[in-house]
Amino acid sequence: MAAAFQLLDQAGLDGVSLRKVACQLGIRAPSLYWHFKSKQALVDAMADALIKDVARNVPPGQPWRATLLQLAHEFRHAFKAHRDGARVYAGTYLATENVMRVAEVTISALAQAGAAIDFAATSAMDLIYYVLGFVIEEQSMPQPGAETDELEANFLAMAEAHFPYCFQARHFLAEPDLERRFAQGVGLLLDGIALKLPPAAQTP
Repeated sequence: MAAAFQLLDQAGLDGVSLRKVACQLGIRAPSLYWHFKSKQALVDAMADALIKDVARNVPPGQPWRATLLQLAHEFRHAFKAHRDGARVYAGTYLATENVMRVAEVTISALAQAGAAIDFAATSAMDLIYYVLGFVIEEQSMPQPGAETDELEANFLAMAEAHFPYCFQARHFLAEPDLERRFAQGVGLLLDGIALKLPPAAQTP
């Protein structure tokens, strides 16, 4: 797993293969098939390893909103720990202790706040989907340079000429404060969940 993550950080998800991991370890590829039958099996194991520390330390009796906010930040931190971390996790469908622990903590927090079990379960998934999408975009952003300068100049010129609301929002669109955006997005999601809970659970 350490060799796989080292390769991921060097080459990104598209550069990870069983052959390259075997080469990194100084062994023949067939030896690796004893542990992983396919690249997907390797990626699944990497995805599981990414979230090994998520939802480990949730204070007993913590309000549901604080719990979901904590998990959102822990997921983001976990996905950002490695290059393409969010892409590694996206599209994996696992039944492991790590995945089940996170699901149990999230669902139970909402169920104990009065949510129907089906709503609690789907909301748990919605939270992960939001974090995944956000971090995939975050990790895909181009590095500052000539190309991004040209893109920003084209955006500003087009917005000023034809798209007045985009032009008014130019500072927020051209220079994103990712921390603020993430907090705002999670907050909106939690606000929506709160509307579906009993009145006593709707206060932050």
